[in-house]
Amino acid sequence: MDERQICVQRAICASPGTIFEVLASPAGHVSIDASGMLMSADGDPVSAVGDRFTVQMDRDSLQDFPLGEYEVEVVITRFEVDRAIAWGIESANLQPPIGHVYGYDLEPIDGGTLVTSTYDWTDVHPDWEAAVDAIFPVISETNLRATLGILARTVAPGQGRPGAGDD
Repeated sequence: MDERQICVQRAICASPGTIFEVLASPAGHVSIDASGMLMSADGDPVSAVGDRFTVQMDRDSLQDFPLGEYEVEVVITRFEVDRAIAWGIESANLQPPIGHVYGYDLEPIDGGTLVTSTYDWTDVHPDWEAAVDAIFPVISETNLRATLGILARTVAPGQGRPGAGDD
C-alpha cells in the first residue's frame, strides 16, 4: 500500500460484466457502500469518462467531521467496460475539488472475477495539501473490504469464492 493509497482485493463468483453493471449504476454505489455515508443517488448508469451522477451523503456514520447531510457529484475519470471504473468527487461546498479518487479493476479469473478496490489521494489539489493528514483516509481499509463483501453478496449471493472447496 502506498502512503496515500489503499488497495484491497476479493475474488467474487460473478462475471466482470455482472459486477461492472453494479459499479456503473448510481443506485449500485449506494447499495454496496459499507461506510454508511451514501444515502441515495440520482442519475443514469454511467457509460463514459466525464459522466456524472449525484449522491446524497451523510457523514454522521463516520463520526469524524460534523458535516451532516450534503450532496456530491461523482465524476467518472476512468471507464473501461467490464474492466475498470474510477471516479472523483465534486461539490459546490468543496472548492477546488479535493482530488481523491475511488475505483475498481476487474480481472477475469477461473470461476469469477478478481476485484481490486482502490482509494487514492496521491493527487490531492495543492489547496488541500495542508489538511491531508487530518482528512485522509476518509474511508478505511476495513470499509473498502466490507464494500467488496457487500458487492459479492449482491452479485453472487451464497456463491462463496471462486475456487473455494475445490480440493
